Amino acid sequence: MDLQKPAPIQDAGPRVSELRASDADRDRVADILREALAEGRLTADEHAERVEGVLHAKTVGELEVFIRDLPAGHRRRSAPACTPVPSRPTPGAVPAEADASVVAVFSSAMRRGRWRAGRRLHAYAIFGSVEIDLSEALFEYQQVVIKAVSVFGDVQIRVPENISLRGTGGGVLGNFEVSPLDSGEPDAPVVYVDGWAVLGNVEAHPKRGRLVADILERVHDKVDRKLRKHLDR
Repeated sequence: MDLQKPAPIQDAGPRVSELRASDADRDRVADILREALAEGRLTADEHAERVEGVLHAKTVGELEVFIRDLPAGHRRRSAPACTPVPSRPTPGAVPAEADASVVAVFSSAMRRGRWRAGRRLHAYAIFGSVEIDLSEALFEYQQVVIKAVSVFGDVQIRVPENISLRGTGGGVLGNFEVSPLDSGEPDAPVVYVDGWAVLGNVEAHPKRGRLVADILERVHDKVDRKLRKHLDR
């Protein structure tokens, strides 16, 4: 009897429940709990206990536990807060050549403050340290790739909380760590970090309290345009 081998399962990236929770996610759940307290669905003690848990929750799934027995929690679950982005950039969207490079050989180098992020940035730390801080950067492109290579060195990458972050890399007797992050806005920039850590360290994490103001302004403009179209009808 011939048996067909099942097709390999495609990696669709982390589920929404596994994503790191942002301050906006915690505020959303706290608002639902506050409404439940006002409606009499929760006692004061229950509300205080759940709010304490919300403050310590690390993932979106852990937050949902505190509102899964509330009507507002079920309404929210029917429409996911965000759609996970692919683990790799769109083919052809990012050039192979770097727009800029940051190199540290037996030294330190950094890129931070109000600077323009291109489509591709290369960071090399050879017996040195590199810091890439995108928390105040201007994103001119939606997809940004950072190639990070650390050899007996350290590469630290920080991004705003309201963008998406993905990592595809590895370590050889070293540490390569990228915290996946998803923005609730479909037009938000996506930062892809790849590379290697050879007897070194590469880390990419969101910077708490930092948001991309340009994204928020774009969203407000879209809302204003929709309102004007509705009023003109």
